[in-house]
Amino acid sequence: AWLHARCSNGRLLLRIEDLDTPRTKLGAEQMILTDLDWLGLDWDRDGSGKGYLLQSERLDRYSEVLDRLKDMQLVYPCTCSRSEIEQSSSAPHESRLDGVVYPGTCASRSVEDARRLDLQGRKYAWRFRFSSEARLTWTDEFDGAHSLLVSKALGDFIVARNYGAIAYQLAVVVDDYDSGITHVVRGNDLVYSTFRQIAIYQALDWPVPKWLHLPLVVGEDGLRLAKRHGDTRLCALRENGILSTEILGKLAKSLGLAATESPIGAQEILRVARATDWLRGIPKHPVRIAVSEFPTN
Repeated sequence: AWLHARCSNGRLLLRIEDLDTPRTKLGAEQMILTDLDWLGLDWDRDGSGKGYLLQSERLDRYSEVLDRLKDMQLVYPCTCSRSEIEQSSSAPHESRLDGVVYPGTCASRSVEDARRLDLQGRKYAWRFRFSSEARLTWTDEFDGAHSLLVSKALGDFIVARNYGAIAYQLAVVVDDYDSGITHVVRGNDLVYSTFRQIAIYQALDWPVPKWLHLPLVVGEDGLRLAKRHGDTRLCALRENGILSTEILGKLAKSLGLAATESPIGAQEILRVARATDWLRGIPKHPVRIAVSEFPTN
């Protein structure tokens, strides 16, 4: 995202996604800022006091947009638990493109049914309602066209959780729209989220940004980075004496911006990228990195 913005003379905005309260770690915000500074990746201040967006400070705005979806009858209250959905005989399990497809157990409910559930003291989430035969097609600027019959392949999805928190899918759409985002550059593990987010954009009649979904950095075994690969947090690598230029050297090689994995700084990578069609050099497959290969002091 940093390279794309800087090579396009665009603006790069920083957003801290801290809505998932049970998983938000104390000090994570400062850790992100420290990591970016260490790597030499700057961003453009958004005009707020912090200079970046903090989702936990925008709850009223998210609720406002959720109310708009309610007014349009595009969401409904859902009392199903995760285990109930998993155990449902009508839940399509065979594709599992992005988890078990919600079988539509509560889809017959309307927004007005939420009042009755409130009186009964029952907790519920809000799900976005896909049109039953809606096919959604969009083009990724990196890997081409994507198309799904979304109601069958993905199913209705949660936009607000049963403990009141706004879900990721709705929050990022509101943030991107309010911030005037024109390009979203992220990992290809979020391709299926893009279908959901485009559906929200279209429902609200908001302009849809352009998308670039790039391969993930994975462990030497080809699996997503996890504890089995050691501590892959940037702060841990830094504490072990690994230089940011060594990490960037491996990434530059994987992007086709360097012939070797020799240490290199962010500004030098940017200089090379500006002189090339750098997106064409990115592989279509995941980039494997072995943490054990980094020299330590």
